[in-house]
Amino acid sequence: MTKFILSAVLALTLAVFSQTADAQNALPEVPAPIQNLAAEGAQLRYLGKDHGLDAWIAVKSGQEQYFYVMPDGKAFVMGVLFNDKGELVTVDQVQRLQASGDDIINEIAEGAPDAAVPSTEGNNAAAGSRSEQLFSDVSSSNWVALGNANAPVIYSFVDPQCPHCHEFIKDVRGDIESGAIQVRIIPIGLREDTQAQSAFLLAAPNAAERWFKHMDGDANALPVNSEISVTGAQRNMAVMQSWKMNVTPMIVYRAKDGDVKIVRGRPGNKDDILKDIL
Repeated sequence: MTKFILSAVLALTLAVFSQTADAQNALPEVPAPIQNLAAEGAQLRYLGKDHGLDAWIAVKSGQEQYFYVMPDGKAFVMGVLFNDKGELVTVDQVQRLQASGDDIINEIAEGAPDAAVPSTEGNNAAAGSRSEQLFSDVSSSNWVALGNANAPVIYSFVDPQCPHCHEFIKDVRGDIESGAIQVRIIPIGLREDTQAQSAFLLAAPNAAERWFKHMDGDANALPVNSEISVTGAQRNMAVMQSWKMNVTPMIVYRAKDGDVKIVRGRPGNKDDILKDIL
């Protein structure tokens, strides 16, 4: 029964998450741990206050998490809320929001999530070197995985409208689709519109599919919408700027010998990289 109820919650949340203008004006302070999720590209919405608890939802890569903040504001729990009758309060909260509408969250939440969720990777090389710090910063940025999760990895900062980025992915697309490599694209925005597209990509389910559709000319694959939080894309841009990277694509990978390599712009011969990592 509980599994059925939770499934119902998830189904409802794949509809619309928003709040009225009055609720927007009365938003409580977002707890720091939830703010961290926003920095990683999650879209946050306030669910309201019930039973003395402020409720939030965070949607990232098409997956949602619920947070209930304690009355003192110093702690929160993650999960769904039941009342003393065993009724699922979270369902009511989501239904309240469905009426007011938030098109961007509705669009993000459609479909089954299969994109990789960005995470921080460790490494085995000596800590403290500049190259290792660079690799750590790059691998802990907000990325979308294209290809086999178990294959050697290439990171690439991309702008959605950068033709050289598209050409690089086209160069290695066959290797991605064959499972030989995985390319983790790190979306940024050199303009406001492409920043919004990058933010949408980071939050969307089926992000890899959307990226390839975008490359193939689907104008609707990466919509531009001012309602979406661009924090995740801005964080990626900050990583680029901190390392004085000023072109896209900017490619970073670890070679077979353990060295961290950087390629500025579209590689003249992608096979040189493949030989280096395979």
